[in-house]
Amino acid sequence: MLITASFFYKKNKPYVLFPAAEVIKAQKKMLISHPGASMGSFVVPEDLSIANAIELVEALNSYAKNRGFSGVRITLPPTIYNKRQSNYIDFSLLQFGYQYLKREVSSILFLEDSIEENLEKFNPAHRRGVRKAQRMNVDVRQTDDIESFYEILRKNLKTRHGVKPTHTVAELKSLQTLFPDHVQLNGAFVKDNMIGGVVNFIANNDVILAFYISHDEDYQEYRPINLLFYEIFRWAISNNYSVFDFGIFTVNEEPNMGLAKFKEKFGASGIFRDTLDYHF
Repeated sequence: MLITASFFYKKNKPYVLFPAAEVIKAQKKMLISHPGASMGSFVVPEDLSIANAIELVEALNSYAKNRGFSGVRITLPPTIYNKRQSNYIDFSLLQFGYQYLKREVSSILFLEDSIEENLEKFNPAHRRGVRKAQRMNVDVRQTDDIESFYEILRKNLKTRHGVKPTHTVAELKSLQTLFPDHVQLNGAFVKDNMIGGVVNFIANNDVILAFYISHDEDYQEYRPINLLFYEIFRWAISNNYSVFDFGIFTVNEEPNMGLAKFKEKFGASGIFRDTLDYHF
């Protein structure tokens, strides 16, 4: 995989960035945005017009074709990540013949003006879980203890799915060092022993994305995840965030119904995370 990034210019000045990678698929060279991230597509100005969006897709196709790519694949961020709600890029891609490769569903929660209002969205069982964790003196706080959380995460992923975390522990530490204001680990502790955690990526001034969620099965009765999200939402509301993205519950459009139900019990609903492609 060859990492690349292309600037599109307007009046001889950088106007739009297109992060992507060159990937060989079925012996064909594809330009993909982005195989190394949850989503990709153009990084555009807030006031992008429909005319400029159409010009961008036309320019992208010309760029890719002239450099010998067999096609282009783009995973679009849901519109909640935009400063201004817009489907101009989606529309322009479809105008040029792009087709949906897959439509994953991400669970999102709109945050209210107070944690009490959000708590009302919780399923009764989840509210009881919060109260139980509080009674059992579970302490939730932000922490830099990546190693302890990673061991919980690694063990759970191996036991449940036979896979490893997307990042190594060194990579997670590096991300936390490089982006201290955007990578946040919230831990649940019992007598200073971490029993669960959530790694959040602060995407922008409005949206927080949960990237890793895990807890120690031996401490399930303490309901650490319930209290973790309660406290995360409290912090997010007090810092003026408006949307919490739990991440997708589908893989190649196959839903994990248990995971979907778990997130819905916090008041979440679904939004598309679309991948489109075009072959020359």
